[in-house]
Amino acid sequence: MSNFASNVQAKAQEVAKEDYEKARVLLSDAAKSGAYLYPFKGILYFVTHRSLWKPFYSRILPTLGLTAGVLGSMFFFTYLPQLAILVFVNGPLAVFTTVLLILNESSTIVNLVSRNFLLQDALLDTFDGTLVARDATEIVSEGRQLKSGPDPIARLGKILRSPFSKFTPKALVRYIMYLPLNFIPVVGTVLFILIQGRTRGSSVHGRYFQLKGWTASQQKDWLKRHTAPYTTFGTIATLLEMIPVVSMFFAFTNTVGAALWAADIEQKNSQMTQGTAPNLRETAKKAE
Repeated sequence: MSNFASNVQAKAQEVAKEDYEKARVLLSDAAKSGAYLYPFKGILYFVTHRSLWKPFYSRILPTLGLTAGVLGSMFFFTYLPQLAILVFVNGPLAVFTTVLLILNESSTIVNLVSRNFLLQDALLDTFDGTLVARDATEIVSEGRQLKSGPDPIARLGKILRSPFSKFTPKALVRYIMYLPLNFIPVVGTVLFILIQGRTRGSSVHGRYFQLKGWTASQQKDWLKRHTAPYTTFGTIATLLEMIPVVSMFFAFTNTVGAALWAADIEQKNSQMTQGTAPNLRETAKKAE
């Protein structure tokens, strides 16, 4: 019996050591890539470049109305029922974890509706416009016509390749599947946000991959080799977009941040292009 317990303990320590090593490598990769900075770079770049504001202004009123309606309804109808459940597992902290849960749920609903019906074209223009502002016109021309104009947004012409992929039923099922994690005090909520961040991170460069002409397998391979940077970006973006009222603003700044990141990768000014992918076009060809 004692030998069995010793074996179990040794195995547990081995697994813990492996998990720790994996986490350490992922954190190291995330730190080296600098991906965590791009959501904040997006804020600064968006605020200081008025030429990118036009798509944002064109959608601000309907999106703010949607956000206010969803938040108000969610807190009015679901706060007490969810609090009553979470209080049994989270104790006094349920007051705060319930708020976080509702903010995340509301953010998901707003993203689902707005990105498919209100913001899709505006975010597409913002992403492409940022690439144009960063002189990445060659790759933008792969997905849309460019014309002369006084600013990056004005230069955007007819779309040649279909825009961002829409919110899929699979993503919604995955979201619902992980909701029970919130019943685990504190740690569960953190894990839930990290999982949402990873899912969000895998989609932030959907337009960039589309402009590159990458297949699904090529995208999967790139994302697999750079899991930590994309998860870091996605987690920070998710947290920013959970903030009430200003979630729409952060949706645009996160899009700008993702475009700045794509421009740096394309111009080989990113840690991610050193060693693993010195030339992305060659990477795409090799994956075929």
